Parts: sequence; C-alpha cells; structure tokens
Amino acid sequence: MFKLQSTPKKVVKSVLFYILLLLIGFLIILPIISVIGTAFKGKSELLTNNNIFPHQFTIENFQQVFATTPFLTYVKNSIVIAVCASLVVAVFSCLAGYAISRYSRHIRFFRYYSSLFLILQMFPGVLVLIPLVLVFTQIHLNDTAFGLTIIYISNNIPFCTWMMSGFFDGIPMEMEEAGRIDGCNVFQTFTKLVVPLSKPGIASIIIYTFIGCWNEFMTANIFLKSQEAKTIPVGLQAFIQQFTIEWGSLMAASVIALIPVLFFLIFMQKYIVAGLTSGAVKG
Repeated sequence: MFKLQSTPKKVVKSVLFYILLLLIGFLIILPIISVIGTAFKGKSELLTNNNIFPHQFTIENFQQVFATTPFLTYVKNSIVIAVCASLVVAVFSCLAGYAISRYSRHIRFFRYYSSLFLILQMFPGVLVLIPLVLVFTQIHLNDTAFGLTIIYISNNIPFCTWMMSGFFDGIPMEMEEAGRIDGCNVFQTFTKLVVPLSKPGIASIIIYTFIGCWNEFMTANIFLKSQEAKTIPVGLQAFIQQFTIEWGSLMAASVIALIPVLFFLIFMQKYIVAGLTSGAVKG
C-alpha cells in the first residue's frame, strides 16, 4: 500500500524535476539564440525588430566584420595560443600530478601542495600583471603570442596539477605493481598503464585550459597591442566605440568566435561528463 501511494509522488517529483531542467536549459541557450538571431539582422532591423529572429536574414554583418578587421588573424592567434597552452599544461600537469599522488609520502612538500595551492588562490591574478608587463617588456616578449602563451601555461598548471593528482589517487597502486612485475619500469608504467586510464582526466584539463585561454580578456588586453598579435576577446573591442556599439557586427563576430569552440567540444564530448567528476574521486 505504501508503494502505491509513493509512486504518484515520485512521478510528480520527476516531472517537476525535468520541467526545472528544461527551464534552466532554456535560460542558458536563450542568449546564444539571441546572439545568432541578431547576427543575421540588417542594420534597419536592429533598431525596429525586437524579436529574436530577423524578418529577413542577411550576412552583411559578417561581411562587415571581415571588411573592417583582420578577424581571421584573431581566430588563428586564439587557436594557436589555446591549443599550445592546453597541450603543454596537460603534459606538465600529468607529470606533476602523478608525482604528487605517488610520492607525497616520501617528499614533505608534496603533502602540503593542496594547502599551498588553496592559499595562493586567495590572491587575485591582477597583483602580478604589472611585474609581468615590466619583465616581459625587458625580455621582448610583450605583444607576442608566445609571451601570452607562457602566462596562460603558468596560470593553469597549478589547478590542473591539483586536479590530476586527485584523479591519479583513484587509480589503484596494484595495477602499477602488476605492471612492474611484468617488467615495466616507472616510465613505462606511467605511459602504458596510468595515462590510458587517465584519458577522462586529461581531457577535462585540456577542455578547462582551452576554454579559459579562448575566453581570457584582461591579460590579453594588457599584453597585446598590435593587430597581428590580438586574440578574439581583444579584437571584439573594435566594435565597441566611445559613443556607439555596432551590435550587428559584434554579434556576428561572436558567432564566428563560437564556431571553433563548438567543434572542439563536440570532438571532446565523450570525455566531458567522466572527466569533470573523475578528479574528485579518490580510492
């Protein structure tokens, strides 16, 4: 009798839960739909049409973007910086995270890494921007993609190392011991056993670093001044003037900036769900 009475309640809870998910999903995707709709509106419709979708689709905003700015250069710079930073961060974070996970018992510093990391997170990144500008200007790395990539790598390695160390903690030591019995050395055990099992975690830090570098504005805006070195977030400023904002061109440029990230996430989607939660699992 209790089961019969509880079943309708469970159904109602499930229905309400899915309705809530649909509402949240709608609120998340609505701004994206609005950006896409505005990108295809003509200049006259931007002032008269308050609907999300235009009455007549046009690509004049996209033509304006490529005619007034070297936007493909911005896209290329963003891709190169984000990809290089993501790969380097993945390599160093895996090596450092594995060392912290496996050798924290023997090296005292590794035991306090998590505490030191959390303490450093209390300090905002803007504290080091001026010293970085002075140093990078002296070594001629200011206003270069290489210099910005170095900054992004150094900013992301600590968090990704902490995340990977937690992921490696979830891999049983017995598997590595079995590999050593079969004749593998430490490096072979790491590359042939640990790394394949860590693909979800590696994918998650690559996604985290790539999206963070792709969207980062403040540091890039301070370090990059020439048109040849600018990234997408800095380049979008060209459509925001002192007294006017070119909404059509700005939305069109935003749509173009969204496309590479969309393809990247589609490529990495099979790792996203597993990767985002695996770093917190400990054995």
